[in-house]
Amino acid sequence: MNNLWNYLLQSMLGITSLWITLLHLLVVGIFAIQLLLVRRPVAVAFAWLFIVATLPLFGILLFFMIGERPVGRALRKKITRMEKHYAQITQTMRTRYAGDKQFLPQEAKALSLLIEANNGTPAVAGNRVTLHTNSLSILQGMIVDIESAKKSLHLEFYIWAVGGQADSVCEALIAACKRGVACRVLLDSLGSKEWFKSDWPARFKAAGIELTEALPIQLGRFQFRRADLRLHRKIFVVDGAAVWTGSMNLVDPRTFKQSAGVGEWVDAMVRVEGPIASQFELTFLFDWSVDNTAITQFSDPEPLGSPEEGHVLAQCCASGPVYRDDILYQMLLSTIMDAREELTITTPYFGPDEGLIQALIAAARRGVNVTLIVPKHNDSTLVALSSRSFYGDLMNGGVNIAEFHGGLLHTKSMLVDRRIAVFGSVNLDQRSLRLNFEISLIVYNETFCANLQKLIESYLQQSNLVNPVSWAKRSRWHLILENVVQLMSPLL
Repeated sequence: MNNLWNYLLQSMLGITSLWITLLHLLVVGIFAIQLLLVRRPVAVAFAWLFIVATLPLFGILLFFMIGERPVGRALRKKITRMEKHYAQITQTMRTRYAGDKQFLPQEAKALSLLIEANNGTPAVAGNRVTLHTNSLSILQGMIVDIESAKKSLHLEFYIWAVGGQADSVCEALIAACKRGVACRVLLDSLGSKEWFKSDWPARFKAAGIELTEALPIQLGRFQFRRADLRLHRKIFVVDGAAVWTGSMNLVDPRTFKQSAGVGEWVDAMVRVEGPIASQFELTFLFDWSVDNTAITQFSDPEPLGSPEEGHVLAQCCASGPVYRDDILYQMLLSTIMDAREELTITTPYFGPDEGLIQALIAAARRGVNVTLIVPKHNDSTLVALSSRSFYGDLMNGGVNIAEFHGGLLHTKSMLVDRRIAVFGSVNLDQRSLRLNFEISLIVYNETFCANLQKLIESYLQQSNLVNPVSWAKRSRWHLILENVVQLMSPLL
């Protein structure tokens, strides 16, 4: 009897195991078909297949949460409806400033045309661009602008953190609103979640400040909208005539994420006066209209052109997962391929795809001095491991890699031949390239580029160049771990 019972038990286990295997294969097969319905980057597709094949239930749940790029049917329809007016405004801008193309250096003309393609904004002359590199001075400069504002203050940020000098910005904004300045604040729901839990939102509304929470996290809507599409822009427009933009959120570095053990965050911003401010104002007004549920039409008046304030030629590039799809990726590829002498990149999060890796290596092999500066210590262990998995190929191709040890280097910039600068909120990773709403300022001016070069040199003085020979001798365990995490890099 015992033998019979053991035989039946083994048979049942065998049948159950067979059914589980068949079900597993069926789930993976259906998932593979789902992946093939929309063409995705090969690395992204294989990463998802690997996760679902290894952990089917968890992988499929994760895919429905963050695997697609939808923003939701209602939001997409709203964006599509509002884009018509947006396109009319950008066309007016391109017509108005068509003559400024004559001031573009020859090597920048193709890049500028690419950026203004598909309803983008043009390069405009007559701007004053000032580089600011001390976070506390930047916050104080913003407070000065708030206190001197006459008409409007428009702020759009990923993070507004509670504490320190960031609270002083809150107080200054409340005072400005009380004296009659129209104040609007647009903050990302996830990035600023702690701020939204504080008493500042209630104080803002009591003072008359208009406040909108962008892309709110709604658990029941994951099947309709990705949870990790984020508003990552940093824009502060003063009276429609001056703008602050760059890498810095509204945070005091002395108190922000000190528990992460990476030191103070190191950022840079630019303050721009002149006609280019209207392009940032347009981006803010569009985002405000999209994310504010009370607004159904993009009816804000066209931002007026500001008077000329200087001699700098500049251009704004707004990007995101819904409109102007992949324009950012195309711009970065074009920028790397256009480099002839020198290319320096600073980014806190480095997770490129194979196309960008090969573009960097190709630039180095054709004689361009390519340098990548990243933080030695990162607040994300997975991102740090994934980033280092690319080091070997890059250094073998001639790319210099410097690790910054003076804190968490958060500045995002590209300097090309000391003549063209790309500066803004964009990290060189998949999230910025394909998921986040980002903003970049492209500056075609050698004086500004010289100032950015000085900043880069100060970063290099606080960095150590990675030695290719020593790097190749690191333990096999580190190599395996980095390469395993790199398999997930398209998803980080």
